[in-house]
Amino acid sequence: MSDFLQAVSDYSPYLWEGAQVTLALSGGGAVVALVVSVLLGLCAISPIAVLRVGSRIIVEFFRGTSLVVQLFFLFYVFPLFGIDLPGMWCGIVGLGLNYGAYGSEVVRGSLNAVAKVQWESTTALSMSWSMAVRRVIWPQAWGLMLPGLNNLMVMLVKGTAVALLIGLHDLTYWVEVMRKDADVGLWIAYGVGFLLYYLVALGCSSGLRLLERRAQRRLGLAPSKTRTTRATAEAVA
Repeated sequence: MSDFLQAVSDYSPYLWEGAQVTLALSGGGAVVALVVSVLLGLCAISPIAVLRVGSRIIVEFFRGTSLVVQLFFLFYVFPLFGIDLPGMWCGIVGLGLNYGAYGSEVVRGSLNAVAKVQWESTTALSMSWSMAVRRVIWPQAWGLMLPGLNNLMVMLVKGTAVALLIGLHDLTYWVEVMRKDADVGLWIAYGVGFLLYYLVALGCSSGLRLLERRAQRRLGLAPSKTRTTRATAEAVA
């Protein structure tokens, strides 16, 4: 245990640097993925056939090709056409597009899971499709899609490790540096990496779980704290 703590202490400045890169990739990739998920998910249920077909092609392309190949394409091929993106931006865009394609299926499925009578009621009120989605369907689907998006967020955090392949000094990079240090055991280096990735993923997942519970309470899908406390008090009495 003392060797483990000593290794963490010796490499803490580098691990902190790697953690910052990992957090930046996770946060930036999550923002891009959310935007892509929403746009492609909405297009997938659009009444306009061109948007539905276009969405399906884009989703299948990014789901059907390797994230590593996509990152290599952004980092090595784009400069040949005069588009020279920094490594960090390549990582953020690549992660966002890849996981956004998966997220779009979560969005599409959640929108389709809203009761059909809700769509029919918007038609009866002469709402346009966009107004119906914005005012009636989306607020109900939001709480349904958060569990799936939460899972994808955790996968995205773990997926940031591939950024090592395009030269970014993230957590995985510094864990590999520790592994090559003769004074640090193999289990210590990977134990540190395991723990740090777990903590980052746990923080992201916990935050989204709180958001999920709040959204579901608003929809009446989960008991509010007030009702739970009252029910407990009545049961005790």
